[in-house]
Amino acid sequence: MRETRLLLAGAWEEGDERVVVRSPWSGEPVSRVAWAGPPTLERAAAAAAKAAPEMAAFAPDRRAAILEAARADLLARKDEVAASIVDEAGKPLSLARAEVDRAGDTLLAAAHVARFPGLAARDLSGFASGAGRIALTKRVPLGPVLAITPFNFPLNLAAHKLAPAVAAGCPVVLKPASQTPTAALLLAASLVRAGLPDGALSVVPSRASDAEALVTDPRFALLTFTGSAEVGFSLRRKAWDRRVALELGGNAAVIVEPDWPDLADAARRVATAAFAWAGQSCISVQRVFVHRDVAARLADLLVEAAESFPTGNPAAEATLCGPMIDAANRERVLSWVESARTAGGTLLAGGRAEGTVVAPTLLADVPGDEPVVAGELFGPGAVLATYASFDEALARANDSRYGLQAGVFTSDVAKARKAWDTLEVGAVIQGDVPTWRSDPMPYGGVKSSGVGREGPASAFLEMTEERMLVLR
Repeated sequence: MRETRLLLAGAWEEGDERVVVRSPWSGEPVSRVAWAGPPTLERAAAAAAKAAPEMAAFAPDRRAAILEAARADLLARKDEVAASIVDEAGKPLSLARAEVDRAGDTLLAAAHVARFPGLAARDLSGFASGAGRIALTKRVPLGPVLAITPFNFPLNLAAHKLAPAVAAGCPVVLKPASQTPTAALLLAASLVRAGLPDGALSVVPSRASDAEALVTDPRFALLTFTGSAEVGFSLRRKAWDRRVALELGGNAAVIVEPDWPDLADAARRVATAAFAWAGQSCISVQRVFVHRDVAARLADLLVEAAESFPTGNPAAEATLCGPMIDAANRERVLSWVESARTAGGTLLAGGRAEGTVVAPTLLADVPGDEPVVAGELFGPGAVLATYASFDEALARANDSRYGLQAGVFTSDVAKARKAWDTLEVGAVIQGDVPTWRSDPMPYGGVKSSGVGREGPASAFLEMTEERMLVLR
């Protein structure tokens, strides 16, 4: 069993207690992790506040060099890091390896931001009051950052918090998900080995109830949180007097138009986006709107994909759909599926479980107020619905409290632009599923899907503020 210490201001410590993490697949203990209680959390906050001036003065080229060195170190330990994700999260091995690669991209993109932080000049002489004056603006660190990350991408979502903080020159305290703390600690180890200054980083696994004191702590200038809408907006209310960035949930919609030339390709992408990683992604495909002219064919293709989708042991090379994170979430998903059936929906595939693995599930004709349509399923399932016109599809996709990303399979540029103008989401992905993401891009949602944007360049803006010099 893996033994892991916590990181307190650059130093590895035993913490206030030890907590055993069990595999979602086998139930066996896989790691014993040092946890921070209130005394250790207070020390982490104090260290971040103390380190802020030093980090602000840390040269951008050194910040970039640390991120680049940390990336190399992390990728050199790819197998070790991926194994920790498989063990603690139950994420399939191929997807865990891909997450390590993505985290490397996130660190590299943040290093680029650090090297080119941006400086703007503006001639003020267009008004009499500004005659003979030029304004220069630069970005300066906001101050200590409190970051909270979920279980589903325990490495890359931690990288999306830590790497921009390093690029911006902000000390950061990270509370990783209690189910999956090790990947974040391994990332922190790479940053420490790369030369991050003492005090610049603490990674403190802890109980949510204990960490609440950090949320209300005025020493933190920014709270950045990834998780559910309910928890995110609750934290926002508690941190009302500081900057808050929230990357929350969704029930992502994809629209399939009859002009798309390769329906089999669309079905393959939709199935992978709905069922891989047991659907435990905030941009997992959940609602599939298909034009009635191609609905029957797409339904057949999706049923075939669901029934043949590789499920089971996450350590197996072929597996793409492993266990739910715990039994409670398995029961929740199954209860939502049964509720949809009781309400008149049709079960086309799946709807059952073996252990904590829920079979890839496809439903059709489900009433819009059912949780599996209106809520965030966060499980391996999707709901199929037909439409008669593109305008109808756009309206139905917008009929949600969430708005993270949407996918539109169409070859018609005018329709793609109309979707861009109409859909209430952070991003529209043409020719692919809403689950597609490139880590350097701006990422975030509207409505109950969040506030602010991630991606290293966008997060850098969240973690800095503009400061102006006017030259006479």
